[in-house]
Amino acid sequence: MSSLRTLPVLLEDIKEPEAVPPPSSALSVGDSEKVLDASLGKEVKSADSLIDIQQKEECTKPTEEQPSVALEKESDEASEESSDFIVFDKSQHSEEKKISKEEEAFEYFEKPSLCLETENVKSKSLESSEGESSKIEKEKCQDSVGKGESSKIEEEKESKPENASVAQMSLKPCPSLGTSFDNFELNSILSAIRSTGSPPGSGENGAMMEEAWERLQKSYVYYKGKPVGTLAAMDPIAEALNYNQVFVRDFVPSGLACLMRPAKDGGDPEIVRSFLLKTLHLQGWEKRIDNFTLGEGVMPASFKVLYDAHRQKETLVADFGGSAIGRVAPVDSGFWWIILLRSYTKCTHDYTLSEMPEVQRGMKLILNLCLSDGFDTFPTLLCADGCSMIDRRMGIYGYPIEIQALFYFALRCSRQLLKPERDGKELIERIDKRITALSFHMQKYFWLDFTQLNNIYRYKTEEYSHTAVNKFNVMPESIPDWVFDFMPLRGGYLIGNVSPARMDFRWFLVGNCIAILSSLATPAQATAIMDLIEERWEDLIGEMPLKIVYPALEGHEWRTVTGFDPKNTRWSYHNGGSWPALIWLLTAACIKTGRPQIAKRAIEQVEHRLSKDGWPEYYDGKAGRYVGKQARKYQTWSISGYLVAKMMIENPANLPIISLEEDKKIAKPKLTRSISF
Repeated sequence: MSSLRTLPVLLEDIKEPEAVPPPSSALSVGDSEKVLDASLGKEVKSADSLIDIQQKEECTKPTEEQPSVALEKESDEASEESSDFIVFDKSQHSEEKKISKEEEAFEYFEKPSLCLETENVKSKSLESSEGESSKIEKEKCQDSVGKGESSKIEEEKESKPENASVAQMSLKPCPSLGTSFDNFELNSILSAIRSTGSPPGSGENGAMMEEAWERLQKSYVYYKGKPVGTLAAMDPIAEALNYNQVFVRDFVPSGLACLMRPAKDGGDPEIVRSFLLKTLHLQGWEKRIDNFTLGEGVMPASFKVLYDAHRQKETLVADFGGSAIGRVAPVDSGFWWIILLRSYTKCTHDYTLSEMPEVQRGMKLILNLCLSDGFDTFPTLLCADGCSMIDRRMGIYGYPIEIQALFYFALRCSRQLLKPERDGKELIERIDKRITALSFHMQKYFWLDFTQLNNIYRYKTEEYSHTAVNKFNVMPESIPDWVFDFMPLRGGYLIGNVSPARMDFRWFLVGNCIAILSSLATPAQATAIMDLIEERWEDLIGEMPLKIVYPALEGHEWRTVTGFDPKNTRWSYHNGGSWPALIWLLTAACIKTGRPQIAKRAIEQVEHRLSKDGWPEYYDGKAGRYVGKQARKYQTWSISGYLVAKMMIENPANLPIISLEEDKKIAKPKLTRSISF
C-alpha cells in the first residue's frame, strides 16, 4: 500500500474539532504560543502529503475562517456586555475577516492590549501558512511575541506612573440612561473604527497623510533659527493680507499634531515650547490701540517675523486686535495658550516649562483679567462681537458659548498647572468657586433639548423675585420657527448665547465640542450632542464637514446682524460655512463619548475632496459643496486639523492630551425653585 493518505482522511485531520480555540479576553501570551504550536503541528503534518496546492488551500480554508468567526463572536459579546450607552453597527463588524493594524492604537490600554496582541499573533501565523515552512512561521511568531510585544509591554510599564490617566481612561456614567462607562470595553470602539474603510495609512489616505505632513513642515515660521509657529496659509495666488502671520488659535491643531506624532516619525514638541515662550514674551509688551492701553494679560491674536535688512536683525511684530477687521481684542487667545500649555505638559511630562516663574506669571495675568470683579450677575464672561474664531460681526456679543466653554477649559487647565506659592493659593480658590458657578450656569441655562424647548415655549413672562422660572424674561414668541423643526426627540445642544430677554438658539460646533472635551457638559448632555449630530447629519455635517454655525443668517436678519457683511453671506465663511479644520474637535469629542464611528464617517468625507481641492480654508453652500468664495488654499489648520483627527482615530490614547475627565469634586449647588406667580 502506498504511504500516501487519501484526501478524505486528510480532510478529517484538518477539520478536527477546535484545532484553534476561539480567542478569549483572558488568554495569555503563553497560552497563545501553545495554541500556535498545536496548529502549526497540524500544518506540518498536512505539508508532508503530496496533494497539490489547490487541494491544500481548499482543505485549510475552514481552519483559517474559525479564528475570525470567533473574533466576531467575542467582539459582539463584549459589545452586548458593555454599557447600553454605546450602540455600534454590528452588521458592518460581522463582515470582517482579519484583524487590521489599527489594533496598535490601543496598546496603551492595559486590559485589551494583551488580548489584542495574542489575537494578532494568531491571525498572522494562519494567514502566512501557505508557501512557508512551519518552522519559519513559528520563529516569526515567537520573535514577534518575544521581542516586539515584550518591548511594548516594557515601555508601558516604564511609562505607567506618568501615563496612569491614559492607561486607565474610562468613560463617565450617563445619568439620563442609568448606565455607566466603568465596564466599557475599548474593543467595541476598535470594532467601530475598523468596521468601514481601508486600514489607516494605506493607499490614497497614506499619500494624503504624507502630503499633509510635508505641507505642515513647509509652513514653519523661524525666528533666530528656531521654529516658533506656522503660517496661517500658504496660498501662492491669493493676496497675503494677514494670512502670512502666526495666529494663536490656528496654531493649536498644528502644535497638537507635532505633540502626537512619535519622535521617530518626525514629532517636534520643541516648536510648541518655542511658540508658548514667544507668545508669552509678546504678552508683556505695552498694548495700545489709539490712546487706550489694553489689559496686561491680553495675549496677541497673531504675530509675524520681520527681517530688518539695515540692522540685519529679526524682530517680532504682534497684533492684539488693532489690525483686525473689527478692532476687537482676541478673548480666546489666552485661553488657547493655557490649554496648549497643559497639552504640552501632559504629552512631554516636561514640568519645567509650566513651573517657570514667567509662565506662572503669564497664567495669572490671563486669569486675573477674566476673574476681576465687575457688574456681572452671571459667572459667564461678557464679550464683544468678533472676539473669537468668528472675528467679524455675527451677533455673538454677550455670553457666546465658544468663549464660555474655552473659559471653563482654561480654568480647569490652570487649576492643574498653577503652583500654590505666594498668591497662587488665593487664585486657586477663586478658580474653584468660578468653576462651580460656571458649570452650573451653563448646564442649567444654556442647555436645550426637546423637553426644555417645550418648557420655554410655555414660559410665563414678567416674573419677579428669586422664585421666577423664566429667569431671563425670555419671550416665547422670540423662539425662531426653524428650532421647532430642527430639534429632534433624541438629542440636544448648548445654545449660542443667553442674556437678559435674549436666547441665541443657533448651533455652534466649537463651543459644543469644547464643552464635551472639558467636561463642562454632563455625560448625558455629551451623549445628546452626539445624538443630535447623527440625527441632523445633513444639516450639521453635509458633504464637507463641518458647519461652524447653523443655520445661516439670511435676508433682513443678515442685513441687521452682520451689517451687510459681503464675506459673511448666507452659507459662507462664518455664516454657515463648512470648516474642515474643525474635524479634530469633532473627532476628539466622538472618541470621548464612545462614538468613534461618527468621526470615522466625517473623516472619510473630508478625505474625498480636501487634498484634491488644495486644502481650502472653508466651503460654501448649505451642504458645503463648493470651495469658499474667498477661501485661501493650503490653509495650515485645515491640514493640521486633518492630521490630528487621523492620529486620534488611529490611536485614541492621544485623547487625554486634549481632554479632561469629569471633576467629581465640583459641587452641584441645589437651588430652590417654585412655581412662578
